Amino acid sequence: MSEPEFVHLHVHSQYSMLEGAIRVKELCSRVKELGMPAVALTDHGNMHGAIDFYQKANAAGIQPILGCEVALGHAFPGDRPDKHGLHRSYHLPMLASSEQGYRNLIALVSRAWLDVPEGVQAQTDLEVLSRHARGLVVMTGCLGGLVPQGLLQHSPDVARATLGTLKEMLDPGHLFIELQDHGLLEQSPLNRCLLELAKELDLPVVASNDAHYLKRDDAGAQRALTCIAAGMSLDEAEQSGMQSEEMFLKSPREMAEVFGDVPGALANSVRIAEMCKLKLELGKPVLPNFRDVDGKVVEAIDDYFAGLCRGGLEKRFASFRKQAKRVDPNKYRERLEVEIKVICGMKFPGYFLIVQDFINWGKANGVPVGPGRGSGAGSLVAYALGITDIDPIPYDLLFERFLNPERVSMPDFDVDFCMLKRGRVID
Repeated sequence: MSEPEFVHLHVHSQYSMLEGAIRVKELCSRVKELGMPAVALTDHGNMHGAIDFYQKANAAGIQPILGCEVALGHAFPGDRPDKHGLHRSYHLPMLASSEQGYRNLIALVSRAWLDVPEGVQAQTDLEVLSRHARGLVVMTGCLGGLVPQGLLQHSPDVARATLGTLKEMLDPGHLFIELQDHGLLEQSPLNRCLLELAKELDLPVVASNDAHYLKRDDAGAQRALTCIAAGMSLDEAEQSGMQSEEMFLKSPREMAEVFGDVPGALANSVRIAEMCKLKLELGKPVLPNFRDVDGKVVEAIDDYFAGLCRGGLEKRFASFRKQAKRVDPNKYRERLEVEIKVICGMKFPGYFLIVQDFINWGKANGVPVGPGRGSGAGSLVAYALGITDIDPIPYDLLFERFLNPERVSMPDFDVDFCMLKRGRVID
C-alpha cells in the first residue's frame, strides 16, 4: 500500500512565544524523515523564525511555506469591546502564496503589534485584512479560530457569514476549511459542522495537525511550556481538560488514519503547498523609500541626494567664512562630486538620506550627537549632509576606506547619541 500524500501546514516553532517547542533544524530533518516534500511555519502572532526556517528548509531539500497564525480581533453579535476598544481575538492561519502575499503577511503582523496599546496582546481585524489579502492562503484554524468560535459560541449562520466575508476578500480558491482532531471533546462535532458548511459554500477542506512539538514523547515538555506561558501549575492544566498528546508532527499515514474518510482533505494540503512556492531573494540590502519634508516618496533620488549634498557643502563654506577659515572650494567640490558619483553608482543615496534625516533631527531637537567616528568620518558627503562634523580634507581622510566600488558592502556609520535622549530619536 502506497504512502498517502500529506503536508503539515500548521506548525509552531521555538519562535512561537512559549507556545511551540519545535526547533527549526530538527523540524526540517523530521519532515524529510517522514517523506513529506514541504512544511509550513505558522507561529502565533510573529514571523521571527521565517528567514531562519526558509534557509534551513531549503538547505534540507524541503519546500518552506511561510505563514503566521494571526490574532484577529472580531466582534460577534452581542460582543462588547474592552477598555482599550478592542474585541476578543481569534486565530486565523495565513500562508504566503506569492511575494505579494509575503509582504501582506508582514504588514498584517506588523500592524497587529503597532495598532494596539503597549502591553496588550497583538491583534488585527478583518478591515485591515481586506486591504492586505492578496496572495494569502487562509485556513479556518484550530478550536480558537475565528470560524470555529463562530460555530461554538453562536450558530452556523454566524460562521457562514464569517466565511462569506473571508471568501469575498481573498483571491479565488484561497480559503480552506481546516479540519483538526487532537482528541479534544469539541472537535468531532465541530468537524461535522465545518464539513456541512464547506459543502454548502463550495469551499475545499484541508486536514491539519496543530503541531507544537515534534514527537508524541515531547508532550510533557510542551505542557510545562504552556503552563509557564499561562502562569498555571501542571495540576491546573490537567483539570482544564484542554490537554492533548496529539499535537505532534504526525506522519502521512497517521493523518490518513484520522482523516482517510474525508475525500480530498489530505490531498488539499499538498495542493496548498503547490500554491505556496514562494521564492525570496536574500542577501541584498533593502532600504525604505526616502520621503521629503512633505511626506512624499522621492522618485528622482539621485538628483535629490546630489542637490542636498551640494547645498550642504555651501553651508559648510559659509561656516568657514565666519570662522575666517581659508580653503580651496574647488578641491572640496571635486571631491564631493567623486563621492556623489560612487554613492549613486552603488545605489546608496537612500541610506545616506535616511541617516542624515534622523541625525539632523536629533541635533535640531536637543539630542546631543557625536561628531562621527570610524571610516565614515572620511566621507565629505557625510560632512556636507551633517552626518559627521569632521572635515576630512585637512586630515587626508580617505573616502575609499568607507565605501569602495571594488568591495560592495553596505555603508555603516557609527553614530553616538546621548544615552538619556536617544530614545526620542528612535521614536
